[in-house]
Amino acid sequence: MTDRIASLTRTTKETDIALTLNLDGTGVTDIETGVPFFDHMLDAFGRHGLFDLTVRAQGDIEVDAHHTVEDVGIVLGQAFAQAIGDKRGIVRFGSSYVPMDEALVLAACDISGRGQLHYAVDLPIEIIGTFDTTLAKEFMIALATNAGVTLHIRSVTGENAHHIVEAAFKASGRTLCDATRINPRIAGVLPSTKGSL
Repeated sequence: MTDRIASLTRTTKETDIALTLNLDGTGVTDIETGVPFFDHMLDAFGRHGLFDLTVRAQGDIEVDAHHTVEDVGIVLGQAFAQAIGDKRGIVRFGSSYVPMDEALVLAACDISGRGQLHYAVDLPIEIIGTFDTTLAKEFMIALATNAGVTLHIRSVTGENAHHIVEAAFKASGRTLCDATRINPRIAGVLPSTKGSL
């Protein structure tokens, strides 16, 4: 099997991002975005998804963390699409429930080529450190759209915003880990009845 690694950069007037993703890693992360809580979430995503993930992002965080969070989602999604390649042999589907104290979140995905997010997360709107909790959805939209993944995230229960967001990132990492895994029973086969993804 060839290495499923992608290294990408993206520079705009608002952000400058360099990112490397290894789908077949062990969860080693090295994250610096200037938004500490977001760093923590990306670390949880990588560690629980068993993705080796390096992110260096500089953005206009003096304005808001929005551009940095969304643009990292864009680049990470593009890295997933590139590292997955032609999708032959992948499991394609994944799902995971992740509890964190009182919070319980479900994530499910289909590496369909039809990038979309379906997000039903009952989340208090508040600031965690410098991270606005509405940015969790913005990140997931950017990730799913650019990865070409149909991603569902649903909160089952939860009260603490930190717990809910963290469970969502962990669940998303785990479901993408499952879906991108190579199934040796179908090595070289595209997992689609229509012969295209």
